[in-house]
Amino acid sequence: MRINEPNRTGMIHAYNNTGKAPAAKNGRIPMGKDEVNISNEALEMLKQVEDPQSPERREKVNNLKKQVEEGTYKVPSDKIAEKFLSFWRKL
Repeated sequence: MRINEPNRTGMIHAYNNTGKAPAAKNGRIPMGKDEVNISNEALEMLKQVEDPQSPERREKVNNLKKQVEEGTYKVPSDKIAEKFLSFWRKL
């Protein structure tokens, strides 16, 4: 039985070195640059959002707040179901 096979030690060294980033000549690790990509779907959603400072939006929010405080705010279950279905159909 051979304990120290030549191929096994080479594989172990290769495995141990895979996680190490190569250092530059000055000893520092080169860093990549950060990048942000916004999907087309996210851009479409952004276009659909109303301006939060518009008077119509403020009036709508104030009405909803008043309804919630008074306990009269009700959401029809069929509208909730429609939103769920449209979401799951897109996937």
